[in-house]
Amino acid sequence: MADRLEAVVFDIGNVLVQWDPRHLYRKVFASEAEMEAFLGEVCTMEWHLEHDRGLSFAENAARLKSRHPDKAGLIDLWGERYGEMVPDRVADVASLVEALDAAGIALHGLTNMPVGFFPELCGRFPELRRLRETVVSGEEGLMKPDTAIYEVLIGRAGLTPARTLFIDDSPRNVEAALRLGFLGHRFTGAGELAAELRSLGLLRPS
Repeated sequence: MADRLEAVVFDIGNVLVQWDPRHLYRKVFASEAEMEAFLGEVCTMEWHLEHDRGLSFAENAARLKSRHPDKAGLIDLWGERYGEMVPDRVADVASLVEALDAAGIALHGLTNMPVGFFPELCGRFPELRRLRETVVSGEEGLMKPDTAIYEVLIGRAGLTPARTLFIDDSPRNVEAALRLGFLGHRFTGAGELAAELRSLGLLRPS
């Protein structure tokens, strides 16, 4: 297996870096209940997915504010303070990225993310700069698990799926990669990932 694996593709949000709007909105709501009601009824994940498809924060906020004018200031925070939704890296994964890079494994990224945010993350988390090619959904107008965005990365990075490990925290995204012939790992934590990388011969036994 080690002889034929030559590349690893990482999802970014909640694999390499933490992402959750609660990291921001806990700072502005008086209670968890108020925050959860806002995220469940106003700035929902369904609404946010439009950012990942490429819609600007301003345009998407304008649409929502027309329906919830009393929440306009809170809605605007989503774009104005988006970086606060990413407070830190995911524990113990950066060292795995560095070890794979040092071993000569080609590292790439495939992420559902709004336009323009990935460079900010690279500035904050240097390990992301080890990714040779990163495809961002907002820039492509395509999103995982649509296999078309995987094919964009395959073409740009010159990947052979059968020789590539795909890592994501979403089962649907891993399943889509498997259908294209990738090896897949559903991320649940750095320990489990390290064990998988060792079993595949990509990392030395600890």
